Amino acid sequence: MKILLTVITWAGFLSFALAQPTENPLAEIIARGKDTFGLWANNPDKYEIQVLYTEIDRKEDGRPVLKTHWWGSDSTQYFYPASTVKMPAAILALQWINERGIRGLNPQTLLFHGAGTAPAAAPQTPATSDTTSASGYPSLEHYIRKIFLVSDNDAYNRIFELLGPTYMNHALQRAGIRGGRIQHRVGVGGFDAETHAWLNPVRFVNGMETPYQIGERHDGYYDPLTNVKKQQRGAGYLAGNGEMINSPFDFSHKNYLSIRNLHDILVRVVLPETVPAGQRFNLKEHDHKLLLSAMGQRPRESNSPRYDKPDNYVKFWIYGDEPETTRIPDGLRIYNKVGWAYGFLIDVAYITDTASGREFILAGTIHVNENKVFNDGMYEYETIGLPFFGELGRAVLAHERSR
Repeated sequence: MKILLTVITWAGFLSFALAQPTENPLAEIIARGKDTFGLWANNPDKYEIQVLYTEIDRKEDGRPVLKTHWWGSDSTQYFYPASTVKMPAAILALQWINERGIRGLNPQTLLFHGAGTAPAAAPQTPATSDTTSASGYPSLEHYIRKIFLVSDNDAYNRIFELLGPTYMNHALQRAGIRGGRIQHRVGVGGFDAETHAWLNPVRFVNGMETPYQIGERHDGYYDPLTNVKKQQRGAGYLAGNGEMINSPFDFSHKNYLSIRNLHDILVRVVLPETVPAGQRFNLKEHDHKLLLSAMGQRPRESNSPRYDKPDNYVKFWIYGDEPETTRIPDGLRIYNKVGWAYGFLIDVAYITDTASGREFILAGTIHVNENKVFNDGMYEYETIGLPFFGELGRAVLAHERSR
């Protein structure tokens, strides 16, 4: 069943109203395109689609007015957020630095990870160098750039090992981002729910000084998220040894952030003035500049780190289904974070278009797993998932240019 919702936000004021189909431009855009869009347009429930589209208008004094529209299936049903959890991790790492207030501790300070000694910490690995960095050493700033430029797994994992799930989840809750769960590292083998709870020792080094260090820790944070439905998914899954298990795959100890969570996290970075002061992240001006630079750059525009990746490598909206040779126009900037795993595709993006002077936000997810088996690598990313982001993204951009 499709749910249509409109939310209006201005200068911290929130009002919620159920919208009729004729009042929801997102629903109208999809209805007009059903003859040319893919299978997803007529099957939002099958593909578990959720989309938030935020129109942004400016008052005469420049203050933004946001109007958010919803289209899709059950928003209380679990989906795996994959690499989108890296976005709040990057933001909260900068907030964590600011909260410490320690001389010599900043995003550029060298950051070294050790490996724990407890038996449960056995999967951990140290990190004392970074060949993609100009200095040859890791730092929070460099990890943050890697997260947004190419969705680097290790960069997120190192931040997770620094902050820990208790800090990250409580910090999000204090900012008004509730109902989510950041629980574990991503894209690395050998860990289970217990070993993810063991965090590496870390040390910051600034010249001859060590402004901050902390040893191995156990962080047992867990939230069962009882209001999130269907945390056991599918008809079966492939175990690590390749054995087929004919029972649902258990996501109840996996990360989770709702589409609303992801949308609201992004708003707090790109349009913080629209959020009540008590719910903003503790970020300085240079933090915002770092985040926006990393979010908006194409890989080819970065000198540190340097990547040989196409423009649309981590840009799903508008360009996800385009050929790798496609170059995104300089006047179109997509400040975003994507995720893809287990058949789930997610992108949350703030998009600015110089040609029309328009700006808007799109946040959405789709699940493509026709055989309902997890871990078999058989997902319809190319045939259904990425075309969904490309087709709908281009249609919304055309609508914005006509407004």
